[in-house]
Amino acid sequence: MKTSTTTKKGCATTTDCTTTADGRLTAAPTEFIPQCSTSPEVAYKMVKDETYPQTQPRLNLATFVTTYMDEYATKLMNEAVNINYIDETEYPRVAVMCGRCINIIANLWHTPEKAEWKAGALGIGSSEACMLGGVAALLRWKARRKKEGKSCEKPNIVLSSAYQVVWEKFAQLWGVEMREVPLSLKCPSLDPKKAVAMCDENTICVVPIAGVTWTGLNDDIEALDKELDAFNKKTGYEVAIHVDAASGGFILPFLKPDFKWDFRLKWVYSISTSGHKYGLVYPGLGWVVWRDKKCLPEEMSFSVNYLGANITQVGLNFSRPAAQILGQYYNFIRYGFEGYKKIQQESMDIACYCHEQIGKMKCFTNYAKTLDNPLFIWYMNPEYDKTAKWTLYDLQAVLQQSGWMVPAYTMPKDIEDLVVMRVVVRQGLTRDMADMLLTDIRNAVAEFDKLKYPTSSRIKYEKQEKQYGKVFTH
Repeated sequence: MKTSTTTKKGCATTTDCTTTADGRLTAAPTEFIPQCSTSPEVAYKMVKDETYPQTQPRLNLATFVTTYMDEYATKLMNEAVNINYIDETEYPRVAVMCGRCINIIANLWHTPEKAEWKAGALGIGSSEACMLGGVAALLRWKARRKKEGKSCEKPNIVLSSAYQVVWEKFAQLWGVEMREVPLSLKCPSLDPKKAVAMCDENTICVVPIAGVTWTGLNDDIEALDKELDAFNKKTGYEVAIHVDAASGGFILPFLKPDFKWDFRLKWVYSISTSGHKYGLVYPGLGWVVWRDKKCLPEEMSFSVNYLGANITQVGLNFSRPAAQILGQYYNFIRYGFEGYKKIQQESMDIACYCHEQIGKMKCFTNYAKTLDNPLFIWYMNPEYDKTAKWTLYDLQAVLQQSGWMVPAYTMPKDIEDLVVMRVVVRQGLTRDMADMLLTDIRNAVAEFDKLKYPTSSRIKYEKQEKQYGKVFTH
């Protein structure tokens, strides 16, 4: 074997393109594509070894996305990994299954649409689905303004300050002003009256959330609908609602079927959700459904014929994986309504159990008394916090040493001084695992209580308190 050489860029190479049997002497590429090929066994091992030290997916309680599917679902999706959904000429049955999924979801949300195929679209995650809902609202608003001979400048969107970052992206990319309704500990979700007070003739829609990422709470969408109905009657405007139901869209139909938040409400024109969250499908799947085809502007449908036939689709992305569609349709067949209800209820029960146990710890205070969805947040008890020598960031770091990922973060604008922790309970988190988590939290707190000196994160926040005169809850 010829000896290895090192380039000026620091890349290890061999002149005869050979490698050691197990790859131990081969550095992983960081800047340039390797000059030579590597055996599949070695390449697999190198990539696998890179991911090994990370938090195990089922212990990642920060993520909302699905980390567990049964062996048949996983097998089905692996077998479809090479299928491009958009090529309907080659894979027409995938397109049919996609349409069936949209129909099923639309009916879960009480669509009034009578057409055979409901008005909806596939997205790569709820972010694309939100974007599509926002674009539709913008185009509907522009069409009304042009018909009335009015300016189409300065459109705005109204939502709470606890929005998903996708709405900030939407506003930036499409030139839409964001009007944020502030949150507070006394009003922890969207205030319908304050939201409608921010609306005017340039408001394209109001965006309430079912399953707020920051808190797990649901906005009062029914109350918002009533406020908007009165507002629209008074002004003659048509300010509608897009429900960002990334999490709640697959929780509410099964656990709170009588709760009105969907198309049963007059001004709900579109709803988006994540199939890869509580839809129970591996990452890469979102859905958006419109009230009817009248709410979906025609100019959002694009057609091409360069794949062998005329294909019309609604979406920001073109090529996209078909595997997630198969996974969603499989889940609908596999679980049915009762199966989904059972899984979501189990997640909710474990979340409620964790919420209760954490609420009993003297050092913590739960953000909300009851849970809307299988996730919740808590913060340091203000009285305990006065003498504490640690912060929630320290707790996050200690839990991560045991493999848990439980995030600590600051709340959105107007209550950004509040630092919280969040647990997201998904399918795959068992009661036994929950008890292990709670034990690790209790053990960590017991060790923190023995500290004689404050941690670096505590010192940092105490300096900020003195500098800015704010009371930080760690």
